[in-house]
Amino acid sequence: MPEMDGPMTLEALRTLPENAVTPVIFMTAKAQYQEVQRLLELGAIDIITKPYDPQKLSAEIQTKWNTFCHAA
Repeated sequence: MPEMDGPMTLEALRTLPENAVTPVIFMTAKAQYQEVQRLLELGAIDIITKPYDPQKLSAEIQTKWNTFCHAA
């Protein structure tokens, strides 16, 4: 993204009341512990790391969403 990266975009979205608690799942190649922790601290419900299996992506997102919804 030319102007902002994912974390910056999430921080900007969180300033809008209607997006204060919107669930977010990041997809990133940056799977290092510190980066994952930063995204979770920003409010991501989970992180999908690249490379990923496109045939399993939908099911993986659904599982993460269901886990989040049942925990909330």
